[in-house]
Amino acid sequence: MNVMEQVPDYIRSLIPYEPGKPIEEVEREYGIANSVKLASNENPLGPSPKAVSAIRERLEQLHLYPDGDCFYLKRGLAKKLATAPENLIFGNGSNEIIELAIRTFMRPGDEAVMARQAFVVYQLVVQAAGGKSKAVPLRAFAHDLDAIADAVTPRTKIVFLANPNNPTGTIYRREEWEKFLAKVSRDLLLIVDEAYFEYVQEPAYPDSLRYHDEERALLTLRTFSKLYGLAGLRIGYGVGPKSLVAMMQRVRQPFNVNAAAQWGALAALEDADHVRRSLEVNREGLQYLESELRKLGLEFVPSCANFILVRVGKGQEVFKKLLAQGVIVRPMGGYEFPDHVRVTVGTMAENRRFIGALERIIKTF
Repeated sequence: MNVMEQVPDYIRSLIPYEPGKPIEEVEREYGIANSVKLASNENPLGPSPKAVSAIRERLEQLHLYPDGDCFYLKRGLAKKLATAPENLIFGNGSNEIIELAIRTFMRPGDEAVMARQAFVVYQLVVQAAGGKSKAVPLRAFAHDLDAIADAVTPRTKIVFLANPNNPTGTIYRREEWEKFLAKVSRDLLLIVDEAYFEYVQEPAYPDSLRYHDEERALLTLRTFSKLYGLAGLRIGYGVGPKSLVAMMQRVRQPFNVNAAAQWGALAALEDADHVRRSLEVNREGLQYLESELRKLGLEFVPSCANFILVRVGKGQEVFKKLLAQGVIVRPMGGYEFPDHVRVTVGTMAENRRFIGALERIIKTF
């Protein structure tokens, strides 16, 4: 039996994650220029200027291996979060932290519970490790924490929660969260993905870091990709009990976070002006998009993040027609929302271009 024949069925049946279309591919395929990308929830203002300066100043050091322990970044972030450096683990995007957690704490046949229409990578990575996913339907486009707690069995090792949720932009609130914590075992690993937490304005939003202690298996995921505009550097982090993080550090490969990412992320932590402007642009953009979508008579899910889920009727068809006009959004058929597209909040010029293109399209239906 050759090596290909030995690949297990749970690997053979995996459907690879499909990222949003890059601008270059769209412009090449459609023969157009000046496209706008509103598909991947990136920061429309670009990267933190302080991050760019920090990287530029140290380019001559790229021949050296990076700091394998992210020493300076770890201490800078620990100070900002008022936690100990030993509570932090960094990865090549928060996706790697997900993989590290699964490789550390799950075995083939173990279960993980998550919302059915949450970030699809949770299910992909669980399946790649030979685990079983129990996907719980959303309720009104949001996590149903009661149903998720009820889905936990003795075989469940991990529960994934996204707050805000991607692709719906919804959150669960403090009362629901605390009720959920009271129902599940403290030994069950809860992975709370807060990639978009900085954008939330809801007072009842439960910052999971406030619920950390050494006796509860709680891992918070966050990223520099969104608010700080460093998606191209691929750097995310996890916050958890020291004992839990120490086990994951045993699995983490050396030099998993490149040097430029560490320099940029550390500098971005001090870029208060970029953070302020990014949040303002997102707040104003969301208000504009919601107002214009109402004028067009289109349903949407009120969002607490930097994107909005819009019901357009024929998601894939509208996606392709928008591409032809140089506007890249994300069709949602893969998330079982075939009538929807997900749109990142852009600059006001980008938002207006999207609305104009969408208006032209829906008039043809």
